[in-house]
Amino acid sequence: MIVSDFLVLGGGIAGLTFALEASHNGSVSVLCKTALSEGSTPWAQGGIAAVAGDDDSPDLHVNDTLTAGAGLCKRSIVEMVVAEGPGRIEELIRLGVAFDREGDSSYHLHREGGHSRRRIYHTADATGREIQTKLSQRVLETPSVTLFENCMAVDLITSRKVGIDFHRPNRVLGAYVLMPDGSIELFCADKVILATGGAGKVYLYTSNPDISSGDGIAIAYRAGCAIANMEFFQFHPTCLFDPKAKSFLITEAMRGEGAKLRRVDGTPFMHEYDPREELAPRDVVARAIDFEMKKTGDEFVLLDISHRGEGFVKEHFPTIYERCLSYGINPGTDPIPVVPAAHFCCGGIQTDEWGRTSIEGLYAVGECACTGLHGANRLASNSLLEGVVFGHRAAGHASSRLGKPRRVPQIPEWDTTGAVRSEEAVIISQNWDEIRRFMWNYVGIVRSDKRLERALRRSEVIEQEIREYYWNFTVTKNLLELRNLSLVANLVIRSAMARKESRGLHYTIDHPEMRGEVGEDTILVP
Repeated sequence: MIVSDFLVLGGGIAGLTFALEASHNGSVSVLCKTALSEGSTPWAQGGIAAVAGDDDSPDLHVNDTLTAGAGLCKRSIVEMVVAEGPGRIEELIRLGVAFDREGDSSYHLHREGGHSRRRIYHTADATGREIQTKLSQRVLETPSVTLFENCMAVDLITSRKVGIDFHRPNRVLGAYVLMPDGSIELFCADKVILATGGAGKVYLYTSNPDISSGDGIAIAYRAGCAIANMEFFQFHPTCLFDPKAKSFLITEAMRGEGAKLRRVDGTPFMHEYDPREELAPRDVVARAIDFEMKKTGDEFVLLDISHRGEGFVKEHFPTIYERCLSYGINPGTDPIPVVPAAHFCCGGIQTDEWGRTSIEGLYAVGECACTGLHGANRLASNSLLEGVVFGHRAAGHASSRLGKPRRVPQIPEWDTTGAVRSEEAVIISQNWDEIRRFMWNYVGIVRSDKRLERALRRSEVIEQEIREYYWNFTVTKNLLELRNLSLVANLVIRSAMARKESRGLHYTIDHPEMRGEVGEDTILVP
């Protein structure tokens, strides 16, 4: 048994922010499913939004966020996050994060879709990697933080699950964890923090890394947490279209710098869909591209920034420039073929303003949480902001309520009785592929009642197959990811079926209108 004051599942911006803040008050164990450098945070190109310029104000940032969220944001949460944003930016700078500057003093700020001002702090087009690098360095230098890489949580351990304290509210005790050697270890902690990122791999095409299988959302639901607004899955409008360009994102900041979307024949089209054209919110742009592709039969559309010149592209978007060149595309002279792809899960584990879930001692921060900030559609570059703000707030709250040293309860060890090694791993790959395909075809950018019903039927059959497989065979990382992915797919489908309107990221041809300016959350409870 490995015991610490705080157990953090996930090593991105939210989890590491929590770990650094909490390390002043107790011991911290940080678990990463792969290496520390391979989560979603390093993939974030655009930047982190916070009020900065003289022409900007908190009210403007709040209003932009509320507008994008389509009547489903919690205003108090939005106002809090926006107010605390500049302070968290200053903290990142003190940790060594090198945001791009203009000259010797002011910072160079990008503008992205849905923003009324330039307020995106960035490090070229590799902001997430810069933040991840600096946070990781500081965590590795902190004696009270212990890092466990290539470890994956199987399930949470709660007081009710192990049969103690039935007269008290259900509280978290720790987690069963799959170790690199295949064994299952008990990790116990007074406070457990889910910072496991998103679930983009539930879709066939995604900008997310391979590890984004919705693990935190799934294990929280199995433990008894309420899950909110899973129907709102953001599709990024522009991912590089090339069979070899696996999940490579073309940042929205490129459109903020004047890139135009064009049909394959070269004609622009965004003016036909929204007066904001390329700077419309992501749901609008993604649907426009989807409609164009369906209308023309083309496999992609074009993103053209060649009018800014090769030197400008190399200076402002060096990562994209080099990656495109490796596929034979020079974005300084040629348009880039792009398609929409699943990008960000706006729903997740329902939390309050401190990151608390409905289970005592369990917190959720970052993309796996539903805080009320994003509503029905996330405003660009608010995700890194959410991660650092809630990571900091949750750490302060959890530290102030850290329990006194007490005897660790008797927790049963992992039971492997009857489980054998599977020689039918093809079942995992088959179900994985089928889930992602029916989610893309039936529960994608545009939905219908009939498509959702078909998806639910397939989901329930596959879930039963996975359940039988899980209890009969030895646990592996691939099996755990499939189990979580299947549950998340089911949550997305059921949430989408419950919302009989089109709002934000949820668009259905059977209910094309929004029912009132202010919406209601979709809550699923185990």
